[in-house]
Amino acid sequence: MIEPLKGVTVVEFAGLGPAPFCGMLFAQMGARVIRIGRAGEALPVGPLARGREHIALDLKRADDVARALDLIAQADALIEGFRPGVMERLGLGPDACRARRPALVYGRMTGWGQTGPLAQTAGHDINYIAISGALHAIGLADGEPVVPLNLVGDFGGGGMVLAFGVIAALLRARASGEGCVVDAAMTDGAAMLMSMIYGFRAAGDWQDVRGSNLLDGGAPFYRTYRCADGRWIAVGCIEPPFYAAFMKGIGAQDLLALPQRERTHWPLIAQRIAQAVATRTRDAWVARFEGSDACVSPVLDLAEAPRHAHNAARGAFVEQDGAWVPKCAPRFSA
Repeated sequence: MIEPLKGVTVVEFAGLGPAPFCGMLFAQMGARVIRIGRAGEALPVGPLARGREHIALDLKRADDVARALDLIAQADALIEGFRPGVMERLGLGPDACRARRPALVYGRMTGWGQTGPLAQTAGHDINYIAISGALHAIGLADGEPVVPLNLVGDFGGGGMVLAFGVIAALLRARASGEGCVVDAAMTDGAAMLMSMIYGFRAAGDWQDVRGSNLLDGGAPFYRTYRCADGRWIAVGCIEPPFYAAFMKGIGAQDLLALPQRERTHWPLIAQRIAQAVATRTRDAWVARFEGSDACVSPVLDLAEAPRHAHNAARGAFVEQDGAWVPKCAPRFSA
């Protein structure tokens, strides 16, 4: 197996959410990840904790801070997820660490960022995506904003962005011998994930009303529908040939006479599709569209997803300690 980060050493300071997710990504890619936890705390369990070496230190003790600096002096990168100023107060801020290792990449993961009027205030994923515009855009028409788990802030706009920033900085450090500080804020990352939507809005192709647009459930050909058994299918037939295949498959080909992208027709089309879909079970619809380009998929729960034929064929999940966990992504081959 190709491990693209083999030979890279990362020191991770124990935290919650996005920083451990970033550490997991590095470990999965072959890096040596040394996690510094608090003395006396139980070792973390679960997917986010896998692939680490664990060291317990009391960072209020000068000798343990010195041990941490010794580890950092041998590392390529550091990742931490404390509020701004915490690492400095411990004597482990960027200046102290890079004095020992000039090429060190110092990755900082926060919700609000290292600067700005909210930098020192508490918050969680929901708060960070709220000020990015992402939370407002997700939900049904005339409904409340829907919380997209903690995928947009913690992991997409947080851990993933931190990992990308640290890798980019590592490439620079290898070429120049100079490290740098990576300031990854979930507010920034969540806003960046919204780039295409902001682009649509600037072009006049996106309304600031939930559930009224192409990709937010407003379009009848890009949303979910309830089936006869109470389960759901996801329909994503945006392109005209795929849309035609879907409409013919549900017996609503007469609606193809209506312009697909004309919003005034969307309520009628959605109503007809919902009526048709409600006549069969989810799995019956999946069988009906098997092998077609109608872009119909079952909405699987967390127990079903690992056993889906496609996921099983790719080994997308592995069983550990009696539970399914997602496997490393992406894949690498020679």
